[in-house]
Amino acid sequence: MKKYIFLVIILACILYFALGDDPARIKVIRIGVECDYPPNNWEEDAPTDSNVPLENNKGFYAEGYDIQIAKAVAEKIGAKLEVKKIAWQDLLHALNRREIDAVFSGMLDTEERKQDAAFSDRYDFQEDEYVILVHKKSKYARAKKLSDFYGAVLTGQKGTVLNDAIEQVKGAIHLAPLEIFSELLDKLLQHELDGLIINLDSAKIYEKEHPDDLVVIAFPKGQGFTLGHSGVCAAVRKTDNRLLKEINGVLKKLSKRDRQRIMDRIISRQWDNL
Repeated sequence: MKKYIFLVIILACILYFALGDDPARIKVIRIGVECDYPPNNWEEDAPTDSNVPLENNKGFYAEGYDIQIAKAVAEKIGAKLEVKKIAWQDLLHALNRREIDAVFSGMLDTEERKQDAAFSDRYDFQEDEYVILVHKKSKYARAKKLSDFYGAVLTGQKGTVLNDAIEQVKGAIHLAPLEIFSELLDKLLQHELDGLIINLDSAKIYEKEHPDDLVVIAFPKGQGFTLGHSGVCAAVRKTDNRLLKEINGVLKKLSKRDRQRIMDRIISRQWDNL
């Protein structure tokens, strides 16, 4: 009997060193991020104690709330985090082509996107809120309600629910959207449109970045945009149940206060860079 037990222990040791402590453990998580939508995500040209190198853009680094949540997930499950900068429109395509394992890029779990990916529990810390970013010299700078934007030229980033939300503004003129948000921002600053639909957290960043030019128009609760999603989530392939379970396991342990602290630190970093 003792000989049998000894042989079992020896065999276990051999398997341990041959296969590792857990051959099924996720060792690397490759995520895709747009890197153009602060405070959720942006790109930096120097390393810090919190940003992450971009695998496909050497010498540049990804930072933002999405990145910090992804780092927390990777650290908790003992995996290495690799980040790729990918255009917004290509994120889900890259996921399903297996170029990345997950999307952490301020993505909302709309019904349309659920056709292409499985979504984690939401990881934002508060309910999403849409606002309209306008120029301070615009006649819409004193708008109070959606109906005040009747006849306004509005747009949002292409392929996002922000752009779709313009349909809720009666009488608005829907300007053709662009894929890159910073290009839309330039159009607003140059008075080529009247307003950009954007979420509140990001709008505050741009308002602070351009204090003499931009102002955020928010709306009273129940009188603004109607949202058709749960919130900001991570996207994985529909067949990747293991990774989805791991992500949700970590998110479940991140309290609202923890998430608020992460966002506060990120916004502080972003404002310090303005």
